[in-house]
Formats: sequence, structure tokens, C-alpha cells
Amino acid sequence: MTASPNRFAPRGPQDLADLARRQPLAWVCSRGPAGLLATPLPLVPKLAPDGRVVAVEGHFARSNAHVDALRADGRATVLWLGVQGYVSPSWMADRTQAPTWNYASAQLQVDVRLVEDPDAIIAHLRELTGRQEADRPRAWTIDEMGARLASLARRVIAFRAEVVASREKYKLGQDERDDVYADILAGLDAQPDAALPAWMRRFNPGRG
Repeated sequence: MTASPNRFAPRGPQDLADLARRQPLAWVCSRGPAGLLATPLPLVPKLAPDGRVVAVEGHFARSNAHVDALRADGRATVLWLGVQGYVSPSWMADRTQAPTWNYASAQLQVDVRLVEDPDAIIAHLRELTGRQEADRPRAWTIDEMGARLASLARRVIAFRAEVVASREKYKLGQDERDDVYADILAGLDAQPDAALPAWMRRFNPGRG
């Protein structure tokens, strides 16, 4: 098949929004006096009316060296790796094919503003945990912590990171021949995790 030069590009703002919602843990990376800092954090995407991710919100432990570094320089990079997996030539009728790796990823350049207000911190924690507890049997809420909630909130600092620029890549079989693509889907469908083939179908409508 003939593929465009931008075959791995997002199809619209919904792709990043869904990646961020389904894979909330991301790396927040920046530089401090001692060099590179990288902290894995669960993040909440914030959307514009048109569906674009315009900011992400999260929180650090106050003891994290990242906090002082971001006070001095708020520019950071957020790295997401979404669905991903190895593609084996053992699944293919054409065994001259090479192995590859399919994945969805995003890099955001952001400006971070730290949030000290205790009520705003608790509101963020409530939203973050509410997203993770949604649809669970006997879903938990942070209010069940009682007096421990205020103690926890004092030990963390929230932040809002405004998106300055983004780069996304969705390498999900768009460049494969139709027969190879079909073999990859069949191989992945036989694996326990259905997430990767679902995203491949999303980016290859009408194929396989």
C-alpha cells in the first residue's frame, strides 16, 4: 500500500486525549542544578472545547527535588508511552519480514505552574482518584481517608502544566502491506492483551 509521509501522525485531537486518559502514568522531565530530573506521575489531561489537550495536571511529593527545580524553571517535557508491543515475523506467511515494534507515544513541551492552595490540591487528588476508581465495584473515594486526607495533602504539591508544543507518533501498522498487516493483527489477537490490536484497527479503518 502507498502511505503518506505523515502516516504515523495523529488523526485529530481525540487521539492524544484518549492516549492520556488510558495511560495516565507519564514521565515529567526537566533539568535542575544537578542535571536531568525525571519523575513518573499519573496525570489528568485538560481539554479545550475542541478536544485539544491544552494542559495536564498532577502532583509531586514536596520532598521531590523536581519541585525546587520547577520553581526556578517551569519548562518541562511530558513523555507518554501508550499501547505498545513486539511484532513477530513468526505470525506472518511472508517470513522474510523483519521484527518491529508497534506503539502510540506523545511528547509535550509544557510550562509548569505549581499550585500551593490546599483546597485546589485536594480537588486535584479527588479528580485524579475519581478517574481511576470510576466503574470499579465498591469504588473508593478520598473522603474515606477522613483526617488522613488533610495530612496527605500537606505532603504534596499540585501543578498545572500548560502545553506549549506537542509531538505524537502512532506507529500502528499503517506502513505494512495488507497481507502482512492482516497477519500481524491475527498474531496480536491471539495474545492476552487486546489493547494494541484495537488501536491498530482505530488507525487503519477498513483494513483487516
